[in-house]
Amino acid sequence: MSDKSLSDIQREVDDYISQFKEGYFSPLALMARMTEEVGELAREVNHYYGEKPKKSDEAENTVEMELGDILFILSCFANSLQIDLTEAHNKVMHKFNTRDANRWTKKNEEL
Repeated sequence: MSDKSLSDIQREVDDYISQFKEGYFSPLALMARMTEEVGELAREVNHYYGEKPKKSDEAENTVEMELGDILFILSCFANSLQIDLTEAHNKVMHKFNTRDANRWTKKNEEL
């Protein structure tokens, strides 16, 4: 398996979606899909780490697959709005590194 950047992932998703006449769903539909996928992730986390084990007849799924579904929908959402996820990530990390710079105890400060 090769490493892929966020740009690579967005491009791969765009190549996939671009082969269909329907193209990307509307932002509202993508938000609904994202919400659905996050709910499915919550269900898997609850099954694996919570107090609600799966029923014997429930389909096997994993946290990994649900996170993959969310990444796909997130890429669709970003692509449909011409948002570069790498740039968005960089802006968010800058925010956390400045606004929250002293919020938590850093590991090297515990010594």
